[in-house]
Amino acid sequence: MSGGPPDPARPLWQEAASFALRAHAGQTRHDGVTPYAAHAVRVALTVRDLFGCEDETAVAAALLHDVIEDTPADYDDLHERFGAAVADTVAALTKDMRRPEPQREAEYDRALAAAGWRAALVKLADTYDNLCDLSAPGKRQRMLDRCRRALAIAGPLRDEHPAVARGSALLTELVQRESARG
Repeated sequence: MSGGPPDPARPLWQEAASFALRAHAGQTRHDGVTPYAAHAVRVALTVRDLFGCEDETAVAAALLHDVIEDTPADYDDLHERFGAAVADTVAALTKDMRRPEPQREAEYDRALAAAGWRAALVKLADTYDNLCDLSAPGKRQRMLDRCRRALAIAGPLRDEHPAVARGSALLTELVQRESARG
């Protein structure tokens, strides 16, 4: 996906939103109806509005967090358009689907833990949204486990940025509520 550098007259998040919507065009969530890009927008709004982070790199990365994994766009596309900080954060949020699942998940967790507070924050928001959007009760335990993994990764970074602390607290509350539901 090309398109050149972002328009300097527009905020980075607007450029990232437009790019994500184009990249995810035609994709739907698990329900087969909801446009996939709705998830990207909800994750970005969770980062900004619920977790209280106004950092433009974090919000842009939230909008783009699944672009490398789920669309034809790659790291180079994001680097050219949005810079190293956004591209590196999104890359840390991208699983290498060529690997067997146990190896893939372990490598993913290590990369996320090493990537810094922005990647941890977006992962918290991603799992928060996925748990809120869960429609298949049979997948609840797996999603709760993913939330706990995200919380463990974010744990050491809570003191690094207040939004990570807030996101961790809110996701912990949601996990406790959902766990109590059975």
